[in-house]
Amino acid sequence: MMRQTRVIVNTPSGIDMTELTPITVARGDGIGPEIMDATLRVLQAAGARIAPEFIDIGEQQYLAGHSSGIPPQAWESLRRTKVFLKAPITTPQGGGFKSLNVTIRKTLGLYANVRPCVSYAPFVRTLHPKMNLVIVRENEEDLYAGIEHRQTDEVFQCLKLITRPGCEKIVRYAFDYARRHGRKKVTCMTKDNIMKMTDGLFHRVFDEVAREYPDIETEHLIIDIGAARLATRPERFDVIVTPNLYGDILSDIAAELTGSVGLAPSANIGDHVAMFEAIHGSAPDIAGKGVANPSGLLLAAVLMLVHIGQPAVAETIHNAWLRTIEDGVHTAELHGSLSIGRPFGSMDFADAVIDRLGQVPEKLPAVRYAHEAPASTGAAAAPALAPRPSGRAAKAMVGVDVFVHGAGISADFLAGQLSALVTPPFTLQMITNRGVKVWPGGFPETFCTDHWRCRFVAPDGQTVTHADIIGLLQALTARGVDVIKTENLCTFDGERGYALGQGQ
Repeated sequence: MMRQTRVIVNTPSGIDMTELTPITVARGDGIGPEIMDATLRVLQAAGARIAPEFIDIGEQQYLAGHSSGIPPQAWESLRRTKVFLKAPITTPQGGGFKSLNVTIRKTLGLYANVRPCVSYAPFVRTLHPKMNLVIVRENEEDLYAGIEHRQTDEVFQCLKLITRPGCEKIVRYAFDYARRHGRKKVTCMTKDNIMKMTDGLFHRVFDEVAREYPDIETEHLIIDIGAARLATRPERFDVIVTPNLYGDILSDIAAELTGSVGLAPSANIGDHVAMFEAIHGSAPDIAGKGVANPSGLLLAAVLMLVHIGQPAVAETIHNAWLRTIEDGVHTAELHGSLSIGRPFGSMDFADAVIDRLGQVPEKLPAVRYAHEAPASTGAAAAPALAPRPSGRAAKAMVGVDVFVHGAGISADFLAGQLSALVTPPFTLQMITNRGVKVWPGGFPETFCTDHWRCRFVAPDGQTVTHADIIGLLQALTARGVDVIKTENLCTFDGERGYALGQGQ
C-alpha cells in the first residue's frame, strides 16, 4: 500500500503550492530510511521546491509476493511525477526475485545511467587527487536484457543484445552531456576485437555520432586496457560512454577510486522519467544505528534538483556539502586524520550541511549549476535525443545454425549422422563447440561439451526459405536429433549478418 503523500514545504514564506515539483520518494530498506530522512531534511532547509509522494518498494514488497519488488500502485506515482528519488533496497537472496533497478530502468525507458566520480583530496583519502570524470552507461540492453536459458546438461546461455537505436541514444546523450557541462573529451570503451558485431556496432555508432561534435575530443579503448588505465590514471578521462555491463563494473571501480563508494550519486535518465539514487547498497548490518553516510543520496538529490530546473538550490546544497567535508565533518566511513571530533551520525551530518548552507568551500573547487542549460531529456525538457530512423536493408536468408544437445559423442560422429540426414538445398558446412570449429579439421586437444552448433548453408550463396529450414528440422528430429534452438543466417544488403566460427 502507498503511504499517504507528505509534502515538504519550502522555507520561504508565501510559496504557492502549485510551484512545487511533485517527486516520488522511496525510503528503501536497511539504511535507506535514515539516509533518506537526512537528505530530505537538507532539501527542506535549502528551500527545495518539491512535493514528495512516498511509495513502498523493496524487501517487504518482495516478501508480499511482488517478484519485482514494486507494487502496481507505485507505478501510478512514478508515471505521474516522472521524477524518482530512491534510497537503497534489499533484494532477497534466491528464488525468482528480479532486480528492482533493472525492472524500473527498462519499464520506464531509463536508458542513460550517469555517474559523476570526483576526488575530494586531501579531505577524503585517495590515490588519485585530480580525478574528475563521468561515466555514461547504457542502461537497458547488453547482457542485462536477462534472456537466459539452460540448453543442455552442461551449458547455459545468456543473450547479449545490442541495438542501433540503443547505441545511438546513449552515445548521443554522452556527447550532449559533455557539451552542456563543458567537458572536453568522450572516451568509448568496448570489446569489439572479440565481439565484432555487437560491440562493433556500439563502436561504429560512436564514430558516426562523434563527427557531429567536432568541438569534443574522442577516443576508443578496448575495455580491458581502458579499465586498467582508469584504475591507474583516471585523470586522463573526462566522459566515458560504454555498454551496460562494462559501465556497471567501471562505475563502481571509479567510485571506489575517489575514496568511497558511499560518496557516489547516480542519475538514470529517460525521455519521460528520471531516477536518482546512491550507488551503494542497503547495508543491513548497520541499519538503524544512525551512522550511515547520506552523501551519495544527497548528491543524487542535487542531480535531481538540476534536472527539475532548480539549479540554484542544487548549487547551494552541493557547495555546503563540500564545505562540510572540507571542515572535517565526516561520518564513520570517512573518519580519519583530517576529521574533527567523533564520527558524525547521519542526522548530525545533515545538520552540519544545513549549518553551512550559503557557504562555499575554501580549498575544494566550488560548483556552479545556476547557469547551465536545462537537461535535454526527462521532465525538465522535451525529448531531444531520439535515434534517427534506420533504412530497411535488403535481407536474404542463406542458411541456418542448428544447435544440438549431444552427450558422449565426437564431432566426427555427429557430422556423419547429420550428413546422412541433411535435406536439399542444404549442406553441412561446419560444427563448432563453444564457438570453436571442431569439424571439419578439428583438433583432438579441443575440449568439447554436450552443446554443438551445426551450420547448414546452401551452395553458392543461394537463398533458402523458412520451409527449407522446417524440412531440415523435421528430418533431424525424426531421427532423434535433440535440436535445442536455431539461428537463421542472413545477409543484409549483401553483408554477412552472422559471425564465423573461431578457426573457420
